[in-house]
Amino acid sequence: MSPCGRARRHTSRGAMAVLAWKFPRTRLPVGASALCVVVLCWLYIFPVYRLPNEKEIVQGVLQQGTAWRRNQTAARAFRKQMEDCCDPAHLFAMTKMNSPMGKSMWYDGEFLYSFTIDNSTYSLFPQATPFQLPLKKCAVVGNGGILKKSGCGRQIDEANFVMRCNLPPLSSEYTNDVGSKSHLVTANPSIIRQRFQNLLWSRKTFVDNMKIYNHSYIYMPAFSMKTGTEPSLRVYYTLSDVGASQTVLFANPNFLRSIGKFWKSRGIRAKRLSTGLFLCRGRL
Repeated sequence: MSPCGRARRHTSRGAMAVLAWKFPRTRLPVGASALCVVVLCWLYIFPVYRLPNEKEIVQGVLQQGTAWRRNQTAARAFRKQMEDCCDPAHLFAMTKMNSPMGKSMWYDGEFLYSFTIDNSTYSLFPQATPFQLPLKKCAVVGNGGILKKSGCGRQIDEANFVMRCNLPPLSSEYTNDVGSKSHLVTANPSIIRQRFQNLLWSRKTFVDNMKIYNHSYIYMPAFSMKTGTEPSLRVYYTLSDVGASQTVLFANPNFLRSIGKFWKSRGIRAKRLSTGLFLCRGRL
């Protein structure tokens, strides 16, 4: 071996010795090794909890529904808390009564932008909330696939007031699972942008899609985010121009803000409430 090779070999051995001295090799105690073996065997025999799939969730809900009983005392107490903090009967939607002309309001989803209600905006509001709260018996129906093959349509249609989220499909092929009635349908401005090109081009597709909702209220957060205002106003004018059966209501940003604070005080940390949770509690 050449002198250079022997030098590299000795240098390498010296470096390894230094590392071994600084970082001595450790071994797990015999008890710890045995414990690891026991844990692995346990997980093999009794695997960790598996999240149920959609079909199992539906079956579980249907089974529990037959034994479920409404706690009237708790419901009244919760409704009282909601009324005290958020006043849904008067603030659920923007109206001429709670949003007078000249009033300055802040977008609930943005802290840097506010708007002033002018004559053109004021004219879009109803005089008061067009339905009476609290509702007697209602159903809140999401637009996910969890209701597929559930057969819940008849039970949903038995409600006095049916609320649906985010312009869901209601064609005949889904009737058995989701029903056909609707009284209030939410529409996020992002849906108007993505599915209907912000109503900047042809509006016929949008108008045709809305016919399935009959005389429903179309509930939109026009003043939640600044980017959602124009699409929401276009929905209003589009349906008004064609004499559609639907009526557009705009969510009151003060109400949305109050609802968000209400749930945050109870441990809900989501940046934005889901539509389903908002409607379930806003209807009270």
